[in-house]
Amino acid sequence: MAVRLLDGAKMPAFTGAFMILLASLLTVPAEAQERFENPPDDVSTILDARRPPSVSFSPDNTWLVERERPSLPPLAELAEPSLKLAGVKLNPATRGPAREYAYTALTLRKTTARKGRTLEVGEGARIRNFDWDTSSRRFSYTMTRPNGIELWVVDVEDPTPRRLLGPVLNAAYGAPCDWLPGDEGLICKVVPDDQGPAPLPPTVAGGPRVEENLGGKRPARTYQNLLTDAHDEAAFAYYFTSKLVHVALDGTTRTVLEPAIVDEATPSPDGKWLLVDVMHPPWSRSVPASRFPRTIAVHELTTGQRVEVADLPLADDIPTAFGSTRTGRRGIYWRGDEPATLYWAEALDGGDGSVEAEERDQIYQWPAPFAADPAPLWTTALRFSRIMWGDDQLALGVEYWRATRQLRVWQLDPSNPDTKPILHWDRSSQDRYSDPGTPVYETGPYGWGVMRITEDRQLWLSGRGYSPKGVFPFLDRYDVAGQTTERLWQSRDPYYERVVDVMPDGERFITSRQSAKSPPNLFLRRLGRSRAQPLTRFADWAAAFSKVEKKLVKYQREDGVELTATLYLPPGYRRRDGPLPTVFWAYPFEFKRKSDAGQVSSTTNWFTRPGGSSVLFFLLHGYAVVDDPSMPIVGEGEELPNDTFREQLVAGAEAAVQTFVDMGVTDPDRTVIGGHSYGAFMVANLLAHSDLFRAGIARSGAYNRSLTPFGFQGEDRTFWEARDTYMEMSPFTHANAIDEPLLLLHGADDSNSGTYPVQSERLYEAIKGNGGVVRWVVLPHEDHGYRARESVGHALWEMFRWADTYARDADQGQP
Repeated sequence: MAVRLLDGAKMPAFTGAFMILLASLLTVPAEAQERFENPPDDVSTILDARRPPSVSFSPDNTWLVERERPSLPPLAELAEPSLKLAGVKLNPATRGPAREYAYTALTLRKTTARKGRTLEVGEGARIRNFDWDTSSRRFSYTMTRPNGIELWVVDVEDPTPRRLLGPVLNAAYGAPCDWLPGDEGLICKVVPDDQGPAPLPPTVAGGPRVEENLGGKRPARTYQNLLTDAHDEAAFAYYFTSKLVHVALDGTTRTVLEPAIVDEATPSPDGKWLLVDVMHPPWSRSVPASRFPRTIAVHELTTGQRVEVADLPLADDIPTAFGSTRTGRRGIYWRGDEPATLYWAEALDGGDGSVEAEERDQIYQWPAPFAADPAPLWTTALRFSRIMWGDDQLALGVEYWRATRQLRVWQLDPSNPDTKPILHWDRSSQDRYSDPGTPVYETGPYGWGVMRITEDRQLWLSGRGYSPKGVFPFLDRYDVAGQTTERLWQSRDPYYERVVDVMPDGERFITSRQSAKSPPNLFLRRLGRSRAQPLTRFADWAAAFSKVEKKLVKYQREDGVELTATLYLPPGYRRRDGPLPTVFWAYPFEFKRKSDAGQVSSTTNWFTRPGGSSVLFFLLHGYAVVDDPSMPIVGEGEELPNDTFREQLVAGAEAAVQTFVDMGVTDPDRTVIGGHSYGAFMVANLLAHSDLFRAGIARSGAYNRSLTPFGFQGEDRTFWEARDTYMEMSPFTHANAIDEPLLLLHGADDSNSGTYPVQSERLYEAIKGNGGVVRWVVLPHEDHGYRARESVGHALWEMFRWADTYARDADQGQP
């Protein structure tokens, strides 16, 4: 862990003893400080507490499996060998993803039973790729060993795990296996038998690195971990090459496709065809694997017949404007309601979101045996998003346009494409209050999920239930013909309860229910009845937070935009105790309408417990926390949000601080602003352009927008099209104005687009060079978010120390 600390001219009035201690720290070489620190014991206890397991239901909801994993993995797991190739991090020893977050235990039981059976998976198990078969009679998972990845299967009636394949699976890119229907087994990607040793990097460079562009625009957003040289290309081909095999339930295998660089291999719903996506050269050093050239074909599993569906070139010329996409057939997949019918989209506007066009995409479908020409199904005016399949007479197509946030849902007739689509919903995707919900799915005739359609042609819709009064999830019945809705059930105070699934009988449904005092648990409900049967009984793992006071606060920005924030008060706090040091933790969002920006999206009915490096841990140490205070950046009509980013950001922060000062909760002289990623970008901007906060905490941010010249976050103009906006928004440009202490944390292996670790390093150097107070901490092996126990503990230690020193105790002579 690398640490750099510089204290400049703006120093709080500390005691002489503390100044001596601080001076001694400043003279210690950085290497001597490079050790992991632990947060206080009360925080460490919660970090190490056992969390409730995740739950997976069988497709027919008869069975469930509780899957346990440690709350935080050890740093040693993150430090395992990794290769960074074409935007992917993989473990070369296992052919799986680097830094996998695996399950360690599985418990199987009937959904309505009180007790289950803990499966014998072995000490130190690392379980991933959990997947039910379509019949609900068995499930599979992978087991990571030091030398590779194995395939295991469990029959629910005789739940003794059986190993079907040894450590030969290739999970470097996506899930390695897919179930076939019935008792036919699985299709898996495996490492070729005779592949030989991996290519070794050259000890001496064979020549210079050369890249060129002989005309033609090829803009690209800032991707990381790309191929860089000939050795990377050879390693990519080596580690991503798989042989496709059919694995029977007795463990015998049959080769389906000889070695190739397989992206995905998906059986058709009837199990007779295999859709195979194979990447091929030329490789690119400017875009990730998802944009590499590829050939997509279907293979008949019995005869081996092959039909090519698409041969797509390298997609390194996709415009950066929002709404842009690659040309040619894209999003090729199976219809879930048909035995073997493909569908896909093709851009009609050249894939360029910046051009005016009345028609954006054409959707096609193509049934087996793929002898006739593909048939048009639907032409979209906006960019195609997805299709929700029901049956041969009803599907719902979704189109969306990013620039305006317009989202439309159309009724389609798959059996008669000449039928004019019927518009059901046309709204802003950011208008939460108008969200009608999402169709409830059920297991279709071929084992895939399809929309639940009643005999009288009605759909069931499940939604979050946003409203000015809070968030109350619901279950509706929707009449497709009349476009009318009947409310079947809705969550009520003091609970936040959402629908998880509907049972096959259509009368019972499973919910996940929580409240401010009770953790999320699963319940079985029956329509028309108020009582619910508990299915799980997970306990509170952080009881110290049961006495935290939480409330949703509404307030206004100076320009009239409605804002909200969640206020947390520490256990035992009383109003007569006076104002508190307060941490504001926020993240800015762009909106096209002021009315959408002000909508309520939170509720006090959530069971809130901190995890990872959560800001809520400050509550245990006497701070108030203002979580997610609205920071909307609004650009209505032709206005672009980022052209007034700074002004709106400061106005939002001013409104938040003033609101909680006026409530008597916040001491205005002891405030800290914090954020992660784009929130960190926000922090640095607020310190540069306001004097609202005594200190800042910025984690994994980007601070120099000239390093992301082809767009970032909600900005799709390039640097050369909006030079002033890029420069004015960049806190790096204003580093000399950052005159409050700033803590910078960053993962050493941050792979998030745009947030290179060098972003924090350069801002640190800029603030240091201008005499500011700044500390820069690099967490080894960590990505954009922090996962290892050691890293999380140290990040919290840094955050507490910084806030205590420069905000809570700054005027009291105590460090």
